[in-house]
Amino acid sequence: MSDSSSPSSRRRLVGQPLLYAISIFASLGVFLFGYDQGVMSGVITGPYFKQFFNSPGPIEVGTMVAVLELGALATSIAAGRVGDIIGRKGTLFAGRLRLYNRRCYPNIHLQGFYVMIIGRVVSGFGVGLLSTIVPIYQSEISPPDHRGALACMEFTGNVFGYATSVWTDYFCSFIDSDLSWRIPLFIQCVIGSILAAGSLLMPESPRWLIDTDQDEAGMQVIVDLHGGDPNDILAKAEFQEIKDKVMDERGESRSYATMWKRYKRRVLLAMSSQAFAQLNGINVISYYAPSVFEEAGWLGRDAVLMTGINAIIYVLSTIPTWYLVDRWGRRSILLSGAVTMGIALAFTGWWMYIDVPETPQAVVFCVIVFNAAFGYSWGPIPWLYPPEIMPLSFRSKGVSLSTATNWAFNFIVGETTPYLQEVITWRLYPMHGFYCACSFILVYFLYPETKGVPLEEMDAVFGEEERLDYESEQASLMSNHSGRVSVHSRRSAKSTDRGRLSRLLYGNDRSTYQPIGDHEE
Repeated sequence: MSDSSSPSSRRRLVGQPLLYAISIFASLGVFLFGYDQGVMSGVITGPYFKQFFNSPGPIEVGTMVAVLELGALATSIAAGRVGDIIGRKGTLFAGRLRLYNRRCYPNIHLQGFYVMIIGRVVSGFGVGLLSTIVPIYQSEISPPDHRGALACMEFTGNVFGYATSVWTDYFCSFIDSDLSWRIPLFIQCVIGSILAAGSLLMPESPRWLIDTDQDEAGMQVIVDLHGGDPNDILAKAEFQEIKDKVMDERGESRSYATMWKRYKRRVLLAMSSQAFAQLNGINVISYYAPSVFEEAGWLGRDAVLMTGINAIIYVLSTIPTWYLVDRWGRRSILLSGAVTMGIALAFTGWWMYIDVPETPQAVVFCVIVFNAAFGYSWGPIPWLYPPEIMPLSFRSKGVSLSTATNWAFNFIVGETTPYLQEVITWRLYPMHGFYCACSFILVYFLYPETKGVPLEEMDAVFGEEERLDYESEQASLMSNHSGRVSVHSRRSAKSTDRGRLSRLLYGNDRSTYQPIGDHEE
C-alpha cells in the first residue's frame, strides 16, 4: 500500500494541501470578479475621468457601472450548459481567458463612452462564467464537513479583490493624468493572464468526470483529495455514492423544464438567495461608496479614502464565517446578518435625513457595520447555498439560473442607484432595509439547513426521497424494464438510511441535518 501511494504523494499535492491549493486558486478567480465590481466606484469620482467623459450624468454613470452585469447575465445563463459540456475546469479557463484577451485593448486605447460600454460588457462575459462555475467547482471538490468554510474563504477572495480595486483607485488618484483611471482598469488584464494560465493546472471536478463516464479519472481526483491512498475507505465510499447517484439519474431528461418540474422549490430558493443578496443593498455601497460618502459630506479623495478603510473592514468581516458556517449553519448566519444590515441601513438614512455636523462620521460607522454584517452573512452564503441544494444532474443549470438572478438584480440596483440617490435621497437606504426584513422572513420560514450534508444526500433534507422513489416506481411500471426496477430498489434502500459517506463521517450522529417535514412543504 505504501509503495503505491508514496510515489504519487511525492509527484503531486494530495490531501488537504491539494484541497487548500485548489480553494486558494479558485479564490483568485473570484478575486478578479470582486476587482471588476469595485474598480469603477473610485474611478467615476475622479476629476480626469469626469473630464474625459464630459461630466457624465447619473444615467450615464449608472450605465457604465451596471452594463457589466448585462454581459455577466448572458454568460451566466449559458454557463449552465457550457459547464455540463466542457466541464468545470474548461469553463473556468474560458472565463479567465475572455477576461484577459477581450478587456486589454479597450482599457488601454479607450476613446469614448461607447468603447467603455463595450469593454464593460465583454468583461462581464468572463465575470458571468466565473461567478457561475467557481461555486459549483468549489462545492463539488470540497468534503461535506469543510464545504461551507472553503466556500466562505473563496468569498473572502472576492472581497479582497474589491478592496484591492478601491485602494488601487485611491493611490492612482494622485496621478495627474488620464492614467489615474486607466491603470486601475488595465490591472485586470494582468490578473486575468495569470489566472488563465494557472487554471490549466487545476484538477477537474470528480463529480463531472464520473457523470461523463470517466470513472478512473474521477476516482483518481477523489483519491488525491483524500490523501493519495487508492485503498482509502472514505475515498471509495465517496466514489461509490457519487456513482450510485449518477446511475440513479441516468436516462432522465436534463432539460430546464424537467428541472423546474421536479426541483422548483430548490430553484426558487437558490434564485431568491441571490436576489436578496442584491436587494439588501450591498451594491449601493460597493459600486457607489464614494458617492454615498460624498452625499454624507466627505468630498473628493477623502470619499475614496473612507471607501478604502471600509473595504479593509469588509475583508476582515468575512473571516469569522470560515469558522462559523460549519458550526452555526447557514440559516443562523443569514438571519443575524439580515437583522444587522437592516438596522444599519435604517440609521444611515436617518443620519442623512437629520443632516447634523456628526452625519459624515455617523454614516461612515453605519456603512462599516452594514458591510461587516453583509461580509459575514449575505455575502458568502448565497454563493454556497445554490450549488449545495441542487442535484448533480441539474447543478450547472440551477446555479446558472441563480447566478443570472444575481446579475439581473445587480444590474437593476447598479443602474437605478445614481438616479434614486438624486430623487429619493436618504429614503434609498431604509428602502433596502425593508428588503433585509423580507429576506429574514423568507429564510426563517423556507430555507432548510444544509450544514454537514453530503451533496448526494440533499434529497433527504428537502424530504424528497419518497417522492422521487414513487416517481421512479411509476416509471418502472410503465417501462417494464428490470433495470429500472433495480434502480428503484437501490433508491428505496437509501431512503431508509443515510449514505455511505455520511455514515463513515458521522457514525450514528444524525444531528448534522434535519429533513423538512410534510407540514413545511
